[in-house]
Amino acid sequence: MNLKAQLEIRISDALAAAGAPDGSGALIARSNKPQFGHYQANGCMAAAKALKINPRDLAQKVLDNLDLSDIAEPLEIAGPGFLNIRIKPEWLARRLTEAERDPKLGVPTPEKPQTVVVDYSAPNLAKEMHVGHLRSTIIGDAMARVLDFIGHKVVRQNHVGDWGTQFGMLIAYLNDLAADDPQGTQADAELSDLEDFYRKSKQRFDSDEEFANTARQQVVSLQAGDAATLEAWRKFRKISLSHCSDVYRRLGVLLTDDDVYGESEYNDDLVNVIDDLRSAGLLEESQGAQCVFLDEFRGKGEDDADVPLIVQKSDGGYLYATTDLAGIRYRQTQLNADRALYVTDSRQGMHFTQVFGVARKAGFAKPEFMLEHVPFGMMLGSDRRPFKTRTGGTIKLTDLLTEAEQRAFDLVSEKTPDLDEARRKEIAAIVGIGAVKYADLSQNRASDYVFSWDKMLSMDGNTAPYMQYAYARVKAIFRKAGIDESQAVGQIVLTEAAEINLAVKIAQLPETIHSVSVECMPNLLCSYLYELAGAYMTFYEACPVLKADDPAARTSRLMLCLLTARTIKKALGLLGIDILEQM
Repeated sequence: MNLKAQLEIRISDALAAAGAPDGSGALIARSNKPQFGHYQANGCMAAAKALKINPRDLAQKVLDNLDLSDIAEPLEIAGPGFLNIRIKPEWLARRLTEAERDPKLGVPTPEKPQTVVVDYSAPNLAKEMHVGHLRSTIIGDAMARVLDFIGHKVVRQNHVGDWGTQFGMLIAYLNDLAADDPQGTQADAELSDLEDFYRKSKQRFDSDEEFANTARQQVVSLQAGDAATLEAWRKFRKISLSHCSDVYRRLGVLLTDDDVYGESEYNDDLVNVIDDLRSAGLLEESQGAQCVFLDEFRGKGEDDADVPLIVQKSDGGYLYATTDLAGIRYRQTQLNADRALYVTDSRQGMHFTQVFGVARKAGFAKPEFMLEHVPFGMMLGSDRRPFKTRTGGTIKLTDLLTEAEQRAFDLVSEKTPDLDEARRKEIAAIVGIGAVKYADLSQNRASDYVFSWDKMLSMDGNTAPYMQYAYARVKAIFRKAGIDESQAVGQIVLTEAAEINLAVKIAQLPETIHSVSVECMPNLLCSYLYELAGAYMTFYEACPVLKADDPAARTSRLMLCLLTARTIKKALGLLGIDILEQM
């Protein structure tokens, strides 16, 4: 159990013993002012209001019923009724010694590990990935890494858009090219730029009614399982997935072809979804379409209109909602999932609220199956509008990553021109890609954020280059002194304030990772890293390491340095960001 959880349980018990109402929580918060305490308990405020007594009086009653002598120094009442908690150096030293010996750095495995489905990235395969796919891909990857590290069984699901009208359009255009070029030379050349191929086929679809009808017929043939149409579809799918795999490799995310489970996988089950909704008495016809009306969405549309979840169009076609319902049932019955995270744009909030609600009412999702939408805001340009090219076009994700690497290469070349070019490119790839990912992950995912090359590549502030440099700086101590890391073995002794504050911050890794896993907020891990780096810099300036007077203090401080480096490396790794041993 992490430190914060231990404190919360004990203080909640003391609140109950002091007469606080049922449900009164400890409300433990990290203190921003270590001189007053490392944690602060704020639960007395709300409980005292309910009891109609002075919060300081309740705080004193809590202290009378609380024994934290094994963990903390005597607690102090501060302000209107806060409890300031200072962790004992001896307890911290033992905790860090245990963490140093643990490959998981003290992060506990849950008593009942869950099977968690993480649905993320999910590009439409008819086109190349663009910047709009970045946030889903890296937020989802970070969550999958964190949950896997904790000890849950993680099932990655790349719910790609690989079915529907756009494929009829592409197949029709490919067939036209093949008719004029039997050898397929022109088709292969055009398919090398899938985005341009899609654009040309879309222009034909919008301007040529005969072509549009042919495209629609191709959709019918695809759904009917026509062999030639399916062969063309598989070709597009393979090319598109190859583009995706390229991006995933460059981004360093863990999605593979084995994780792809797209819309096409559910196609045969969609008719069953409709039948089961009808059997459950949930379907209503509206303007020829089959819909489900949830009470909570009655009168929520324009002019107080009801907002239905449409599951089948008037022409018999299915929608995203139908596929998502099939997906929920599959994930519960076939994957035996306990929890499912859907990492998508916040604009899909209503869609998922309705889909989850219908899945519950239809029995596709049992009450204990946790369905969670993990929404994120938009990436904006300097004009605070959706991030696009200077001409207003969509930016390919691969082009963004190339620019990140080039900008990082220019910076590396400026700072270390003596390094050979191959090494500078290697460093630039790690720094550039890491900078893009960290700049995104360090934001509260629910908010929009402004994309800034200068800010994300800065060596100062809460950025990937700063964290990578902090790691390299710690490792440099051992390298420059010619000390093997295996020699940093002994007893951790904490006497100086800077040592204690650094130790507290290292010990907060388990609670931070737990919070990320529950709240699906990777930015909490970024904030922790920034605080850890700051605590280390303060420690390094205040406490001589290699020049420590006492050999025992020298060993203890080397162990603190090594634990700091291991913690930074692990936390960055959970965000999908690589480190550099030297910068």
